[in-house]
Amino acid sequence: MGGSVVTLFLCGDVMLGRGVDQILAHPGDPALRETYVCDARSYVRLAEAVHGPIPAPVAPSWPWGEALRVLDEAGVDTRIVNLETAVTRAGSFAPGKEIHYRAHPDNLPALSAVRPDVCGLANNHVLDFGRPGLLETLDTLARAGLRTAGAGRTAEEAHAPAAVPLPGGGRLLVFALGAASSGVPADWAATADRPGVAYVPELSLWEADAVVQRVRRARRAGDLVVVSLHWGSNWGYAVPRDQVRFAHALVDGGVDVVHGHSSHHPRPLEVYHERLILYGCGDFVDDYEGISGYERYRDDLRLAFLVSLAADSGRLAGLRMVPLRARRMRLEPAPEEDRAWLRATLDRISRGVRVVARSDGTLALAQ
Repeated sequence: MGGSVVTLFLCGDVMLGRGVDQILAHPGDPALRETYVCDARSYVRLAEAVHGPIPAPVAPSWPWGEALRVLDEAGVDTRIVNLETAVTRAGSFAPGKEIHYRAHPDNLPALSAVRPDVCGLANNHVLDFGRPGLLETLDTLARAGLRTAGAGRTAEEAHAPAAVPLPGGGRLLVFALGAASSGVPADWAATADRPGVAYVPELSLWEADAVVQRVRRARRAGDLVVVSLHWGSNWGYAVPRDQVRFAHALVDGGVDVVHGHSSHHPRPLEVYHERLILYGCGDFVDDYEGISGYERYRDDLRLAFLVSLAADSGRLAGLRMVPLRARRMRLEPAPEEDRAWLRATLDRISRGVRVVARSDGTLALAQ
């Protein structure tokens, strides 16, 4: 494989349910069980109130907007998303949860539009409509030819990696895990005879070693490894000590990229032993426009992470981050002042790295 480079696209949470589902061509039942909102169309009205009319029904590509051009021009080898939505017609809301995300299966082209190579499913919304909803999600994605990781009909299937062939040989193995700290209920864990997610009850060294052992059993010569983790709280820049320790243990055990998500805005990034750790990628596609309360975190700003790895070693060869902005449930280029804000914020909060602005409007790590 020589000195070649493999480039990955990583992003934060992709939530195609609720308001996003309602603006697509085949909206499902809009009924919700939230404290203040009982109709998913309310989120459409909130977005329109702040940013103008949405021309519903929109094309499947609409939610991705500018991101599609970015990815096509970036020469990405593998695209990885965390799909935080059940894709189902099921109507039984999971009890004990305040928020439920559901996209109609006929709206799956809105996911296929970004051409994901792997859809991570280990998160706190994929069983929002119970195990029937999860099974329909798995079947719907499989029929569309989309690889999944992090959920399955058994624990063995849920913990197994998605394997993506790489251009120069070898594979990219993607393991997806859902931690209790992100709100994944313990009874969502997949077992030998029960569908569910690849669940991590605590971010301990013992649990990290269990992941490392699975990586070593699955890995072959020439493979690269990403562990995609849904962990932690929604807001704030502080990274808990157990997350740092867990991520470092994964890298020490041979993982090449730690892809963290769950926070609604970007969190710190770190380069540890020449491997990239993203502690929180922020949301990427959602229906949050017009919801107030956390404006200081600028959760309307999104980042497409373009991660380049040395194909022969997995070490980080480069990182570009493309700033985008959500408007009318669509990603558009972020203005210069927003790009500057993101650069300054990431540079301030990140661990031992410098984030710089490039002439093409993207952000990067200083060499």
